[in-house]
Amino acid sequence: MGYSSSLTDKEWEIIEPLLPKKKRTKPPTWSKREILDGVLYQLKNGCNWCDLPSYLPPYSTVFWHYKQWREEGIIDNIRDILHEQVREQVKKKPKWTTLIIIDSQAVKNTCNASLETKGFCFYKSTNGIKRHLAVDTLGFPFFTHCTKASVSDDQGLIEMLSDNIDYFKSKPVNIPKITILLDNGYHPEKLEEELKKIYPQIMTKIKFKLSPKPSKAQKEKEGILALFQSKQGGS
Repeated sequence: MGYSSSLTDKEWEIIEPLLPKKKRTKPPTWSKREILDGVLYQLKNGCNWCDLPSYLPPYSTVFWHYKQWREEGIIDNIRDILHEQVREQVKKKPKWTTLIIIDSQAVKNTCNASLETKGFCFYKSTNGIKRHLAVDTLGFPFFTHCTKASVSDDQGLIEMLSDNIDYFKSKPVNIPKITILLDNGYHPEKLEEELKKIYPQIMTKIKFKLSPKPSKAQKEKEGILALFQSKQGGS
Protein backbone atom coordinates (compact mmCIF):
# COMPACT_ATOMS: atom_id res chain seq x y z
CA MET A 1 0.00 0.00 0.00
CA GLY A 2 1.37 3.39 -0.98
CA TYR A 3 1.18 6.55 1.13
CA SER A 4 1.52 10.19 0.16
CA SER A 5 4.98 10.11 1.77
CA SER A 6 6.10 7.06 -0.25
CA LEU A 7 8.74 7.48 -2.94
CA THR A 8 7.68 7.32 -6.58
CA ASP A 9 9.70 5.18 -9.00
CA LYS A 10 11.33 8.31 -10.43
CA GLU A 11 12.25 9.60 -6.96
CA TRP A 12 13.71 6.22 -6.01
CA GLU A 13 15.93 6.24 -9.11
CA ILE A 14 17.48 9.47 -7.81
CA ILE A 15 17.79 8.40 -4.16
CA GLU A 16 18.96 4.79 -4.55
CA PRO A 17 22.56 5.56 -5.68
CA LEU A 18 23.00 7.85 -2.66
CA LEU A 19 22.31 5.12 -0.09
CA PRO A 20 25.19 2.96 1.21
CA LYS A 21 25.86 -0.38 -0.42
CA LYS A 22 26.95 -3.10 1.98
CA LYS A 23 27.73 -6.74 1.35
CA ARG A 24 25.16 -9.13 2.75
CA THR A 25 25.40 -12.83 3.38
CA LYS A 26 21.71 -13.32 2.65
CA PRO A 27 18.96 -11.35 0.89
CA PRO A 28 17.42 -8.71 3.19
CA THR A 29 13.87 -9.20 4.42
CA TRP A 30 13.00 -5.59 3.61
CA SER A 31 14.34 -3.48 0.75
CA LYS A 32 16.01 -0.12 1.36
CA ARG A 33 13.15 1.54 -0.50
CA GLU A 34 10.60 0.06 1.92
CA ILE A 35 12.71 1.11 4.90
CA LEU A 36 13.10 4.65 3.54
CA ASP A 37 9.34 4.80 2.95
CA GLY A 38 8.95 3.97 6.65
CA VAL A 39 11.32 6.79 7.63
CA LEU A 40 9.51 9.28 5.40
CA TYR A 41 6.12 8.22 6.77
CA GLN A 42 7.23 8.89 10.34
CA LEU A 43 8.88 12.22 9.49
CA LYS A 44 5.85 13.48 7.58
CA ASN A 45 3.17 12.34 10.02
CA GLY A 46 5.08 12.82 13.27
CA CYS A 47 3.81 9.58 14.80
CA ASN A 48 5.70 7.40 17.26
CA TRP A 49 7.97 4.89 15.58
CA CYS A 50 5.98 2.03 17.08
CA ASP A 51 2.84 3.36 15.36
CA LEU A 52 4.09 2.79 11.81
CA PRO A 53 1.45 1.02 9.66
CA SER A 54 1.71 -2.75 9.44
CA TYR A 55 2.28 -2.53 5.67
CA LEU A 56 5.68 -0.96 6.33
CA PRO A 57 8.73 -2.74 7.81
CA PRO A 58 8.81 -3.23 11.61
CA TYR A 59 9.47 0.04 13.42
CA SER A 60 12.61 -1.40 15.04
CA THR A 61 14.08 -2.07 11.59
CA VAL A 62 13.10 1.36 10.26
CA PHE A 63 14.41 3.22 13.29
CA TRP A 64 17.70 1.27 13.34
CA HIS A 65 18.43 2.21 9.72
CA TYR A 66 17.33 5.81 10.30
CA LYS A 67 19.69 6.10 13.28
CA GLN A 68 22.58 4.55 11.33
CA TRP A 69 22.05 6.77 8.29
CA ARG A 70 21.78 9.87 10.45
CA GLU A 71 24.91 9.13 12.50
CA GLU A 72 26.91 8.32 9.35
CA GLY A 73 25.84 11.61 7.74
CA ILE A 74 24.01 9.85 4.90
CA ILE A 75 20.75 11.75 5.37
CA ASP A 76 22.59 15.09 5.43
CA ASN A 77 24.52 14.06 2.33
CA ILE A 78 21.31 13.17 0.45
CA ARG A 79 19.78 16.52 1.44
CA ASP A 80 22.86 18.45 0.27
CA ILE A 81 23.11 16.63 -3.07
CA LEU A 82 19.41 17.07 -3.86
CA HIS A 83 19.63 20.72 -2.82
CA GLU A 84 22.54 21.33 -5.19
CA GLN A 85 20.72 19.59 -8.04
CA VAL A 86 17.64 21.78 -7.57
CA ARG A 87 19.74 24.96 -7.46
CA GLU A 88 21.46 23.95 -10.70
CA GLN A 89 18.08 23.41 -12.37
CA VAL A 90 17.12 27.05 -11.69
CA LYS A 91 20.52 28.36 -12.85
CA LYS A 92 21.94 29.08 -9.39
CA LYS A 93 25.36 28.13 -8.06
CA PRO A 94 24.86 24.61 -6.67
CA LYS A 95 26.76 25.07 -3.41
CA TRP A 96 27.12 28.79 -2.83
CA THR A 97 24.39 31.31 -2.22
CA THR A 98 24.50 35.08 -1.80
CA LEU A 99 21.49 35.26 0.52
CA ILE A 100 20.53 33.18 3.55
CA ILE A 101 17.33 33.85 5.51
CA ILE A 102 17.39 33.01 9.22
CA ASP A 103 14.51 32.44 11.62
CA SER A 104 13.57 30.37 14.64
CA GLN A 105 10.42 28.76 15.98
CA ALA A 106 9.59 27.68 19.53
CA VAL A 107 7.36 24.60 19.64
CA LYS A 108 5.95 22.40 22.38
CA ASN A 109 7.79 19.18 23.09
CA THR A 110 6.16 15.78 23.41
CA CYS A 111 4.73 14.92 26.81
CA ASN A 112 7.22 12.07 27.32
CA ALA A 113 10.32 14.10 26.38
CA SER A 114 13.01 14.35 29.04
CA LEU A 115 13.36 17.53 31.09
CA GLU A 116 16.89 17.98 29.74
CA THR A 117 15.49 18.64 26.25
CA LYS A 118 12.90 21.21 27.34
CA GLY A 119 13.09 24.91 28.07
CA PHE A 120 10.59 27.73 28.47
CA CYS A 121 10.44 30.55 25.93
CA PHE A 122 8.91 33.55 27.71
CA TYR A 123 8.47 35.51 24.47
CA LYS A 124 6.29 32.78 22.94
CA SER A 125 5.04 31.31 26.25
CA THR A 126 6.11 27.89 24.99
CA ASN A 127 7.65 25.02 26.94
CA GLY A 128 9.65 22.79 24.61
CA ILE A 129 12.30 23.20 21.92
CA LYS A 130 13.37 25.89 19.49
CA ARG A 131 14.16 25.15 15.85
CA HIS A 132 16.70 27.41 14.16
CA LEU A 133 16.65 27.36 10.37
CA ALA A 134 18.71 28.93 7.57
CA VAL A 135 17.17 28.74 4.08
CA ASP A 136 18.02 30.07 0.63
CA THR A 137 15.68 32.07 -1.61
CA LEU A 138 14.11 28.82 -2.84
CA GLY A 139 13.11 27.95 0.72
CA PHE A 140 15.46 24.96 0.94
CA PRO A 141 17.43 24.51 4.19
CA PHE A 142 21.12 25.28 4.25
CA PHE A 143 21.58 24.74 7.99
CA THR A 144 19.38 23.54 10.84
CA HIS A 145 19.85 23.50 14.59
CA CYS A 146 17.69 22.51 17.56
CA THR A 147 17.95 23.85 21.11
CA LYS A 148 15.84 24.22 24.22
CA ALA A 149 13.15 26.87 23.77
CA SER A 150 14.86 28.91 26.51
CA VAL A 151 17.92 29.51 24.30
CA SER A 152 17.92 33.00 22.75
CA ASP A 153 17.69 33.49 18.99
CA ASP A 154 21.19 35.03 19.00
CA GLN A 155 22.75 32.09 20.84
CA GLY A 156 20.95 29.55 18.66
CA LEU A 157 22.20 31.29 15.52
CA ILE A 158 25.77 31.41 16.85
CA GLU A 159 25.66 27.68 17.57
CA MET A 160 24.18 26.89 14.15
CA LEU A 161 26.77 28.90 12.22
CA SER A 162 29.58 27.55 14.43
CA ASP A 163 28.54 23.98 13.62
CA ASN A 164 28.80 24.85 9.92
CA ILE A 165 31.83 27.16 10.07
CA ASP A 166 33.71 25.05 7.50
CA TYR A 167 31.15 26.14 4.89
CA PHE A 168 32.21 29.76 5.33
CA LYS A 169 35.92 28.95 5.61
CA SER A 170 35.83 27.18 2.24
CA LYS A 171 33.82 29.93 0.50
CA PRO A 172 35.82 31.24 -2.51
CA VAL A 173 36.94 34.87 -2.24
CA ASN A 174 35.67 35.69 -5.74
CA ILE A 175 32.05 35.17 -4.65
CA PRO A 176 30.27 38.17 -3.06
CA LYS A 177 29.68 38.19 0.68
CA ILE A 178 26.74 36.10 1.82
CA THR A 179 23.98 38.36 3.12
CA ILE A 180 22.31 36.83 6.18
CA LEU A 181 18.84 38.30 6.54
CA LEU A 182 17.52 38.50 10.11
CA ASP A 183 14.38 39.76 11.76
CA ASN A 184 14.50 42.39 14.49
CA GLY A 185 14.78 39.80 17.26
CA TYR A 186 18.49 39.38 16.47
CA HIS A 187 21.41 41.65 17.39
CA PRO A 188 24.04 41.78 14.58
CA GLU A 189 26.75 43.47 16.67
CA LYS A 190 26.63 40.73 19.29
CA LEU A 191 26.60 38.05 16.59
CA GLU A 192 29.66 39.52 14.87
CA GLU A 193 31.58 39.74 18.15
CA GLU A 194 30.91 36.12 19.11
CA LEU A 195 31.48 34.65 15.64
CA LYS A 196 34.84 36.43 15.29
CA LYS A 197 36.02 34.49 18.35
CA ILE A 198 35.35 31.27 16.44
CA TYR A 199 36.55 32.39 13.00
CA PRO A 200 38.29 35.80 12.95
CA GLN A 201 37.78 36.24 9.18
CA ILE A 202 34.07 35.43 9.27
CA MET A 203 32.96 38.99 8.43
CA THR A 204 34.98 38.90 5.20
CA LYS A 205 32.64 36.12 4.08
CA ILE A 206 29.24 37.26 5.42
CA LYS A 207 27.28 40.36 6.36
CA PHE A 208 24.17 40.66 8.51
CA LYS A 209 21.11 42.62 7.44
CA LEU A 210 17.95 43.23 9.43
CA SER A 211 14.72 42.88 7.49
CA PRO A 212 12.65 46.10 7.39
CA LYS A 213 10.25 46.42 10.30
CA PRO A 214 6.76 47.33 9.02
CA SER A 215 5.32 50.55 10.36
CA LYS A 216 2.00 50.73 12.17
CA ALA A 217 0.44 52.25 9.05
CA GLN A 218 1.72 49.37 6.91
CA LYS A 219 0.35 46.80 9.34
CA GLU A 220 -3.04 48.51 9.35
CA LYS A 221 -3.04 48.71 5.55
CA GLU A 222 -2.14 45.02 5.23
CA GLY A 223 -4.85 44.16 7.73
CA ILE A 224 -7.48 46.08 5.77
CA LEU A 225 -6.28 44.53 2.51
CA ALA A 226 -6.46 41.01 3.96
CA LEU A 227 -9.99 41.71 5.21
CA PHE A 228 -11.01 43.03 1.78
CA GLN A 229 -9.56 39.98 0.03
CA SER A 230 -11.33 37.59 2.39
CA LYS A 231 -14.65 39.27 1.59
CA GLN A 232 -13.90 39.03 -2.12
CA GLY A 233 -12.88 35.37 -1.81
CA GLY A 234 -9.19 36.13 -2.43
CA SER A 235 -6.19 34.65 -0.67
